Amino acid sequence: MRQRDTSSAIQSVLAASIDACAVFAGFMLATKARFDTGLIPLRHGRPPHLYEMYAAGAAVAVPLFLFVYQALGLYVRPQTGNFENRIPRIVRGSIIGSVLAVVVAFVLKNEMEFSSMVILLAAPITTALVLLERYVVYRAEWNMARHSPKTSRVIVVGTDPVAVRLSRTIRKEPMLRAEVVGYLRAGVEPAAADIPADRILGTPDDLPRLIGELGVDRVILTGAGLGRKAILDLLLLCERRMVTFNMVPDLFSIMTSSMDVQSLNDIPLLSVGHWPLDHLWNRALKRTEDIAGSIFGLVIGAPAIALAAAAIRATSPGPVFFRQERCGLKGKPFTLYKLRTMRIDAEDGTGPVFTVPGDPRTTKVGAFLRRHNLDELPQLWNVFKGDMSLVGPRPERPHFVERFREDINRYMWRHVSKPGITGWAQVNGLRGSTTSIEERVRYDLYYLENWSLAFDLKILLRTVFARENAY
Repeated sequence: MRQRDTSSAIQSVLAASIDACAVFAGFMLATKARFDTGLIPLRHGRPPHLYEMYAAGAAVAVPLFLFVYQALGLYVRPQTGNFENRIPRIVRGSIIGSVLAVVVAFVLKNEMEFSSMVILLAAPITTALVLLERYVVYRAEWNMARHSPKTSRVIVVGTDPVAVRLSRTIRKEPMLRAEVVGYLRAGVEPAAADIPADRILGTPDDLPRLIGELGVDRVILTGAGLGRKAILDLLLLCERRMVTFNMVPDLFSIMTSSMDVQSLNDIPLLSVGHWPLDHLWNRALKRTEDIAGSIFGLVIGAPAIALAAAAIRATSPGPVFFRQERCGLKGKPFTLYKLRTMRIDAEDGTGPVFTVPGDPRTTKVGAFLRRHNLDELPQLWNVFKGDMSLVGPRPERPHFVERFREDINRYMWRHVSKPGITGWAQVNGLRGSTTSIEERVRYDLYYLENWSLAFDLKILLRTVFARENAY
């Protein structure tokens, strides 16, 4: 583990050094754009010792940017997850760094006469350079990790669907350089079908032996079947053996951790805390985001919709667009629009059913549209009208809502917000018939509890690359 910690520290220092070069270059390019390109008129002429003065100013700005990036966790290693997850933080860090640079320039105005135009130009240039070099660094670290040996051996305590998703995430995340060597039952619940019987190595009582035999250096608890004492015993065992202990929290517990206490005369009333989108200002921000995003998306996506419509018309009989009733805000029905991807008689003999991999009802053109999420583009009109949002829980048909509202705890809480074209569950691969509705609800409620514009941007960026279970 010490070797890995040293490697992570070296990577963090290297990343900070490259960021420093990018920020410095951004300010110098902004200086050149302001004074040497002729694009912006010079009212007071070109200052003497131009580049020396602005290089000194850039040298002062660089530590400010690095401090902000550090505060936003951009130097934490290993940097797991997709690169697009970091884009909102990089942009936010560059904006904050630029604001701090303006403050410093104001303080030093008696010592050095800096052009405010240079700082304004430096903000977008620096952001673009940092995003570019960050992507190159990310790809380099990712490829290096992918071809490096595994250095962390993990045992998962739990055999539930969360354990399956955790193992899949570890397997797909080369930055962790980790492998799951087995599972332990955390209760009497049956093991998930995706966990082979020979990978279940026993119960938590077997953990002391397995740590030594398998060289385990990390234990992750996902199962909810252990009591508090058993969890404490696991924690103390890992502490004694110098093994890292992690626990996957129950998302419902996180969600309900925010509580409101009200008083009715002298009687206290305890209720679940407000959702972020209960506040008028947040709803206004999200609606502004939806209107701007839907107009932009419709303009940019119009050629793709037209080409897809022509392909649908040429290859299968029936209408180009598919209309279906879905449940929206507070469960109220609305008409959802999609590009048609199935035969017109797709549900004549079955009634409402979920799509499955290789669904024979899907046309060839429809399969392509589904795989690339292009069939969802007409829903931008739903967003513009106000039926939907760009991001939110996916809308479901009334038939399934009536079924799930009785079978799935807290299912109807998904309807406290407008449904979305994409959502936190979807970008994590939770769509189609291959995942449990309960797990989707967990992700949907986590999104609603933790909503922010930055979270929406992260989901939208990940949607561009989301292909898992797209059929």
